[in-house]
Amino acid sequence: MLLHVRSLFGSAHRMARPTYAGPTLPTAIAASQALPSSSSGTQTAVVANGCFWGTEHMYRKAFKDKLEDVKVGYTGGHADSPNYRQVCSGSTNHAEACKITFDPSKVSYAELIEFHFRMHDPTQVNRQGPDTGTQYRTAIFTTSDEQAEIAKKVMAEVKDAHYPDQNIATMVEPLAKWWDAEDYHQEYLHNNPGGYECPSHVLHW
Repeated sequence: MLLHVRSLFGSAHRMARPTYAGPTLPTAIAASQALPSSSSGTQTAVVANGCFWGTEHMYRKAFKDKLEDVKVGYTGGHADSPNYRQVCSGSTNHAEACKITFDPSKVSYAELIEFHFRMHDPTQVNRQGPDTGTQYRTAIFTTSDEQAEIAKKVMAEVKDAHYPDQNIATMVEPLAKWWDAEDYHQEYLHNNPGGYECPSHVLHW
């Protein structure tokens, strides 16, 4: 039986409480300092790094009101309107992902991307911890050339600072179609505090 289906009935796993003290990489710091005093609108960041329950929960806990919304869903695959079981089977090639809507006057895209790398092991291929399969791959889905450039710069800094002798498996690719996950997946760990808490999602630095 699938790990996530099992986990709906509870687990003893617990995830470390994330703390956040601002950006730690030069690209993210520079991007934060360069923020304008006001913004004309919101932007979107889309990342995948394993079980989307943990990803969504950690972004909300770390950035709080700097984020307008966080949705979990599916992207990067080839089937329309995928459901959870289809994605877990690996047959659609979708990734479990988070779509983060944020105010760039409060937090930079670079900071959000750095946090993506902080919360998981980007050297693992098609898995995070006990969760295995292409749906758990590490990826950044960009909405513009500027986002792609920033993501690659932050990734290069992460490699130099933390994984100099390892390959980063994270793929940077344009966002195609996005599909919201089923309602019960949204804010899952907030609504089910005693449930499975994606033990692979912890802050690595």
